[in-house]
Amino acid sequence: MTYRPSSLHFSRIPRFAAALALAAALSPAPAWSQQAAAPAPEAAAAAPAADGRVQVGALATVPAPSLTAKAWLTMDVNSGQIIASVNPDERVEPASLTKLMAAYLVFDALENKRLTLEQSVTVSEKAWKTEGSRMFIKPNSQVTIDELLQGVIVQSGNDATVALAEAVAGSENAFVSLMNDEAARQGLKDTHFTNSPGLPDPTHLTTVRDLAVLAQNLITRFPQYLHYYSQKEYTYNKIKQNNRNRLLWTDPTVDGLKTGHTQSAGYCLVATAVRDGRRVLSVVVGSTSDSARSENSLKLLNWSFQNFDTVKLFDDTKPAVTARVWEGQIDSVGLGSRGATWVTVPRGQSAQVKPVAQYAQPLVAPLKKGDRVGTLSLSLDGKVLREEPLYVLQDVPEAGFFGRIYDKILMLFE
Repeated sequence: MTYRPSSLHFSRIPRFAAALALAAALSPAPAWSQQAAAPAPEAAAAAPAADGRVQVGALATVPAPSLTAKAWLTMDVNSGQIIASVNPDERVEPASLTKLMAAYLVFDALENKRLTLEQSVTVSEKAWKTEGSRMFIKPNSQVTIDELLQGVIVQSGNDATVALAEAVAGSENAFVSLMNDEAARQGLKDTHFTNSPGLPDPTHLTTVRDLAVLAQNLITRFPQYLHYYSQKEYTYNKIKQNNRNRLLWTDPTVDGLKTGHTQSAGYCLVATAVRDGRRVLSVVVGSTSDSARSENSLKLLNWSFQNFDTVKLFDDTKPAVTARVWEGQIDSVGLGSRGATWVTVPRGQSAQVKPVAQYAQPLVAPLKKGDRVGTLSLSLDGKVLREEPLYVLQDVPEAGFFGRIYDKILMLFE
């Protein structure tokens, strides 16, 4: 890094420039924007993609499989990109996929020490009477949180779900309010819950896009509890029930996530698998049978793994671009993402990804690490695949008085 001069020699600057400098010193620096593209600091600037953001599946040589489902979506969890979808924003009944949100809130309560896995709760008559699939808990019996979680996730027990809702929030109604609050916090704009297990209701609705975001958030925030979702069976009250996710038996890379079914919703499945360190999830709703939802989901997972790569381009130690800084103790700073930046592309095309950094210029010190200054877009074949915020990666203290004056003069000639 090059450090700023601590003094200014006016004898080397024409008088009119000095006058302009003094005027500039009394006014704020001008604001204008510039695009900078950079897998490396020395890369030349590039124009932004003219087209809107696209799903990467549209750029693949092999088209997405044809599925018998009302709506579906496949997502790369590492990058967070939707690979392909059909009817992603059509509002649908989630059935027992609702239990993903119920479990999310229980996991949150465990993480924040409001519950423990060993803690016992008393089963209410309301929980015991809940209709639909059951864990077969008995009223006034003591059941641990760990047992109830297995009842919810492995057995899809509606009675267990209500019991957990009451343990977390005191009542199911209060728990449903928490579910809707959490949906809003996660940006699930087309989701509304009226009950905790997923019983049919005209206003109990979501979309496959919202379900994918919820599933991604659950996977990334609570990896310590994912073992429940790969558990193939659970026995409670001498009644053994198998996990309804058939893929746990047919594909060893599949480790979740949740099935759902009602007559009106059809057969639904949020499935996820890990292969070679890469995680993909699929959301399928409205299939015609148990076997169809499994076949549809496996087709999506296989297609997503076989035809796409996910690569890391940048992280907080490798900037997307190095930008000029004015009036600072150093004259350049790295801009990039707060964490790792992953991108999903058709197989073999990762080297063709073009990063474009758009940020307001001039960047004027002081700057703090983590300040957002623009947007980073990742494009392939002129199509924007994803966008994310662009942050300053290190502190840049303000230069001394003469250093600031020196830069104000230089900026006049830029």
